[in-house]
Amino acid sequence: MSRVIAAAFATALVAAAVPTAASAGCYGCYTPQPCCHQPQYQQYVAPPQYRTVQETVMVSPGRVVAHRTPAQYRTIMVPKTVMVAPEGVAYERLAPQYATQARVEMVAPARTYYAPVAPRCSTCGY
Repeated sequence: MSRVIAAAFATALVAAAVPTAASAGCYGCYTPQPCCHQPQYQQYVAPPQYRTVQETVMVSPGRVVAHRTPAQYRTIMVPKTVMVAPEGVAYERLAPQYATQARVEMVAPARTYYAPVAPRCSTCGY
């Protein structure tokens, strides 16, 4: 029986020693929520940024093509054929060919950043 009385006495002593809000002299004191004092941050990921660039590129360079021209003959009288124009070479100039080509290039790589978020606290009103 003495053990039961000793245990009850120890429990009463511990209960009296622990301070409460009422025993500290604070009745209805405002205790701020932890969300109201610490700024909240959220991590965001910005995707990479790309753009399309139009470029003019040369498809084929300009060149000169040589064409052989054969000699031209005519018969002026029945037994006689004469050369009217000798054989030669005619040159043809070909202009370079260009085309517009599109390519995609990266402007900015993907990045992560932190931005403050408004806390959602029902007790502080924020």
